[in-house]
Amino acid sequence: MQRYTKTAMLIHWLTALLIIAAFFLGLTMTEIHGITPTKLKYYSWHKWLGVTVLLLAVLRVLWRRANRPPPHPLGMPAWQAMAADATHLLLYLLIFAVPLSGYLYSSSAGVPVVYLGLIPLPTLIEANAELKPILKTVHYVLTMGMAAAVVGHVLAALKHQFIDRDGVLRRMLP
Repeated sequence: MQRYTKTAMLIHWLTALLIIAAFFLGLTMTEIHGITPTKLKYYSWHKWLGVTVLLLAVLRVLWRRANRPPPHPLGMPAWQAMAADATHLLLYLLIFAVPLSGYLYSSSAGVPVVYLGLIPLPTLIEANAELKPILKTVHYVLTMGMAAAVVGHVLAALKHQFIDRDGVLRRMLP
């Protein structure tokens, strides 16, 4: 059975861990009332995670273009292969869209993004009180869509591992 490259595995699992961390940090920070030092620290960390995910997404696309993924297992029904391809495409789009929407939301709020507290990133849009709630909603909806897609992706991998026993999950495990 063909497997993903070690680099693809590393990028996949690192991206997954960072997305999960950013998701739960985002839930936690938004539940903190008022403006506190802890809340501000969590917002910074959340942004750093988002920027890192975006950078990994670029690296991931470049790696995938140069290193084709293994084909679907021979016995996989066509509808499952199409669903897997569609889910992967959706995840790729969301891995870009979620951090970008957060970046734009932060810019619209007039709050700069300073990566790792060291590297100020360019402001993509000026502060805009009318656009801010729209971008907040866009970021939230995209994030929840990503959470649903990730859950579906994990459930499908577990199905392939424990029900189909076709080795699909093993292709991405070190």
